[in-house]
Amino acid sequence: MTTTDPRHIRISDYNYPLPDERIAKYPLAERDSSRLLVYRNGRITEDVFHNLPQYLHAGDLLVMNNTKVIRARLHFHKSTGALIEVFCLEPHTPADYQVSFATRGSVTWTCLVGNLKKWKEGRLERTLDVGGRAVVLTAERLGPSGTGHEIRFAWDAPDVTFAEVLEAVGELPIPPYLNRETEAADLTTYQTVYSKIKGSVAAPTAGLHFTPRVLEALDAMGVERNEVTLHVGAGTFKPVKAEQIEGHTMHAEWIAVERGSIERLIAHGGQCVAVGTTSVRTLESLYYLGVMIARRPDIDEADLHVPQWMPYDVPAVPERTLTTVEALQAIIDWMDRHGLHALHASTQIIIAPGYTFHVVRRMLTNFHQPQSTLLLLVSAFVHGDWLSIYTYALDNGFRFLSYGDSSLLGNDD
Repeated sequence: MTTTDPRHIRISDYNYPLPDERIAKYPLAERDSSRLLVYRNGRITEDVFHNLPQYLHAGDLLVMNNTKVIRARLHFHKSTGALIEVFCLEPHTPADYQVSFATRGSVTWTCLVGNLKKWKEGRLERTLDVGGRAVVLTAERLGPSGTGHEIRFAWDAPDVTFAEVLEAVGELPIPPYLNRETEAADLTTYQTVYSKIKGSVAAPTAGLHFTPRVLEALDAMGVERNEVTLHVGAGTFKPVKAEQIEGHTMHAEWIAVERGSIERLIAHGGQCVAVGTTSVRTLESLYYLGVMIARRPDIDEADLHVPQWMPYDVPAVPERTLTTVEALQAIIDWMDRHGLHALHASTQIIIAPGYTFHVVRRMLTNFHQPQSTLLLLVSAFVHGDWLSIYTYALDNGFRFLSYGDSSLLGNDD
């Protein structure tokens, strides 16, 4: 199949009625008791999520996003009483997530600022409790940064890390469409049971259904598990406001993939089952990163970025299209030349009808908002048959969005 350019797709063609009562405001008491819609070869059936292992096969490679949601929302009060919200998006100085979390004294992040008009100048300040000690945290605006603002955070305890600051004062950001405040239970339920690497401001929600017993059942039947990291940004909730998707700018997201994970993909012929759209974007971006490296074997790590329209702009290479395994092997060879154990890159990839999938064979995903880029991705994966899936889900009482039910999409090989 040849990839075709989707730029002139009208987002209004991807609308459907979603009553507020169909949006799951809270998760079920048992994660794996959620419902599972199964779409295979155009046929729809349903089951309970804890039966997922029955729909996979021994030897399948299941790839999950191990990102962990951070307490990214901070609140400050000015002396006037005005409430200012600072929403941490991504680290600026130092730019590496893990280094930033481990930094003591001060860091700079790109943030969204709520009630910005009330914060013209000066520092914001609040006192927090870290391990029984009073620590003073300040926030200072340094200037605009993309769609946000560069904010310098500083605190007066030289042995306290930024991770500890966030744990002490930050609020876990749940999706805005839940229309409620974050509650104590969300600290657990809005994380996957396999979350490890801090950095997301939104959960990879397809993974929220997994429990230890489901993972154990998958292991017992010989399904291999693999992990990648994509830190989900606030842009995942950004609506498509342009009439045609060429007018929509995708948010950049940071990804990290261990060498061993790429080797396991190669061992499986470059094919896998992806848990969630974040894993899909990571895996499909790997193909284009491999293409990029094949074109420029001496490329620097800082230049490893998949632009939004790369899959649609030019052929993979002038002579011929790289196979998935060839693209993945190009990454391995490049990593070996640079002595790297993990690939770090960023991606703005947009996956829309017309896209040719290179790595993902089947996909687990929740039910997404109308007129969203995530719905475009689903449509691309099921060759345009998204409406029959969503109509079935709506007609049969499925729960929608982050805390809702899930679907397993794919066709026979």
